Amino acid sequence: MNEIKKIVLAYSGGLDTSVIIPWLKEHYVGAEVIAACADVGQPDDFPAIEKKAYASGAAKVYIMDLKKEFLDEYVWPTIQAGAVYEGKYLLGTSFARPLISKKLVEVAKAEGADAICHGATGKGNDQVRFELTVKALAPEMKLIAPWRMWELKSREDELKYAEAHNVPIDYQSEENPYPYSMDWNIWHLSHEGDDLENPANAPKDMVYMVTTPPEKAPDTPAYIELTFKAGKPVALDGKAMDSLELMQAVNEVGAKNGIGIVDIVENRLVGMKSRGIYENPGGAILMYAHRELEYLCLDRDTYHYKENVANKYAELVYDGKWFSPLKEALDSFIQSTQQTVTGTVKLKLYKGNIISAGAQSPYSLYSEEFVTFGADEVYNQKDAEGFINLFGLPLQMRAFMLQQIRKEQA
Repeated sequence: MNEIKKIVLAYSGGLDTSVIIPWLKEHYVGAEVIAACADVGQPDDFPAIEKKAYASGAAKVYIMDLKKEFLDEYVWPTIQAGAVYEGKYLLGTSFARPLISKKLVEVAKAEGADAICHGATGKGNDQVRFELTVKALAPEMKLIAPWRMWELKSREDELKYAEAHNVPIDYQSEENPYPYSMDWNIWHLSHEGDDLENPANAPKDMVYMVTTPPEKAPDTPAYIELTFKAGKPVALDGKAMDSLELMQAVNEVGAKNGIGIVDIVENRLVGMKSRGIYENPGGAILMYAHRELEYLCLDRDTYHYKENVANKYAELVYDGKWFSPLKEALDSFIQSTQQTVTGTVKLKLYKGNIISAGAQSPYSLYSEEFVTFGADEVYNQKDAEGFINLFGLPLQMRAFMLQQIRKEQA
């Protein structure tokens, strides 16, 4: 272990990563520990986190504001892909990890570090996401995962270790913590653990920290209009906004109206199922609105094929393969499909429900003139007969064959 002289740690300021700092210094004697904390929109006190990292023994601390890059380079492409894991999970943790890991690599290279360390457990998906990104971007870099190495098995063990190594602890929050494991960023908030580990238990209202429970949402519906350009959201209610401003605004109106609560038992990459509660007020709205516009602007073949691509894309992102060749290839296909996904979608938000209220686009493939039930001058209904005869010919030929076999067997 002595060959490792400088380590970059993915640091959150919580108990786990604060304890990791002295643990690294104890087990990699003489090594400097650089704490790198990513701001992806979680409501943390970053000056306090920086102070705590130094107090825990970090030689240097990076506080990285990644919110806009997160939205522009990770969230928006996933919206364009329409990627949702197992029909429910909007990938809030999954696509934040490759960005954070990429920044850890950048810090490690700038600092001349030998290794990157993370605080993900040996049971979850995040260990894979952190490490695959490092392998893709810095294959020579060593990786350290204390949860797969140390003897600390519980929060109580960590508290004792922290006290013995003078790690500053907020005992009020650490000894009586919020009972759920959370991951929070500008796109989502997740909750796992405690009573949620039993899928038979309904989530308590105290779980929700972002979204208003639907039954407590306003009794009057809210209407919003979202504008997209080439598949990316660019305006809310006619006001052009950058990605950060727009995400914050959509989150606010969605949370107020009880939008975006998801309860899912998902298949983890590491082989087990896990139960999670997710709050995605803005994310649910943006994904819904984008899909409504695609209904209008994409032809049948492209839309149906893109549905298959979206499932694979979601799986790749979930599995930590953001920087994989297949993901890059699918990005090229998706960007091609989004060239005409431009227009405005109106939605009604009411007590947890998102309801379509109209959509328009200069690239709309919908023609009222063709589809009308009234009289028209553009569509000859007699043309359908020949089409059906040819389209149904394989079925007809098979039926003739089966009839002949039955006759021969009679």
